[in-house]
Amino acid sequence: MQLYNYFRSSASFRVRIALELKGLPYDYVPVHLVKGEQKQDAYAAVSASRLVPTLVTDGGERLAQSMAIIEYLDETHPEPALLPADALGRAHVRALAQLIACEIHPLNNLRVLKYLVRDLKVEEEAKNAWYRHWVRDGLEILERELAQLPPSTFCYGDTPSLADCCLVPQIFNGKRFNVDFSGLPRTMAAFDACMAHPAFQRAQPSSCPDNEA
Repeated sequence: MQLYNYFRSSASFRVRIALELKGLPYDYVPVHLVKGEQKQDAYAAVSASRLVPTLVTDGGERLAQSMAIIEYLDETHPEPALLPADALGRAHVRALAQLIACEIHPLNNLRVLKYLVRDLKVEEEAKNAWYRHWVRDGLEILERELAQLPPSTFCYGDTPSLADCCLVPQIFNGKRFNVDFSGLPRTMAAFDACMAHPAFQRAQPSSCPDNEA
């Protein structure tokens, strides 16, 4: 398998975590988003959307969108499972994951932040305030959702799930922008549990070959 991704991309990070949790080997293909490599013809030939990540399967199929990729990996390599065995548990995990991937992340991804500065002429600190506001707001919602669930080591249960694959990259990005994580005990406990797991360590940006300090 090949994974076209960028070390700092949250969506790419999610897929790297899933691959590491499942112990699946893959070729790491960097696509530098800040330099605009995703817009060049070479990557356009791989991804019609020109977004990362793209997973190229052993059979040559190209898969887009991190959530779809992770569920594909979970269906084709079911151990360890990233979704619970029961329908209710799967719904809870998908809800937590989508809260991060669909509610928090779209408001603070690179394309949005660039548009704020380049097209709307938003000052740098105002852009950062935008980021911190929406990430904090989303994480407060996540914390309330977690508080409604039974006690657990990770977001849901005592093994990592799709929700944790989404949580960790969001916290990593939030730290870069000095988001306030106080008053989020369930959220940060799940993050800490993840970061004690070797798979999350191997998948983090600093472990990537294209990492930049």
